[in-house]
Amino acid sequence: MTAAAKAVGAREPHLRIPGWLVLVGIVVLGALVLSPAIAYLEITPLPGDITFNWQNHHIFLPFTQSLIASVVLALLFLWARK
Repeated sequence: MTAAAKAVGAREPHLRIPGWLVLVGIVVLGALVLSPAIAYLEITPLPGDITFNWQNHHIFLPFTQSLIASVVLALLFLWARK
């Protein structure tokens, strides 16, 4: 775009983000935000959660809990958008 066109007020085209990509971002963000809160509640591991224990190390990967929290957050955002 030329400088003269910018001076007249011509706008450059906007970058469009697909709706499904926004939803995936909301789901992932929800999982990241709610995982520590769910861990604080000390919910017993659900089927699909993975726990590793060896020596003095304990690793807990809450896949199912994160998925549930993400779905709840996505539904909340969809409800709030209407």
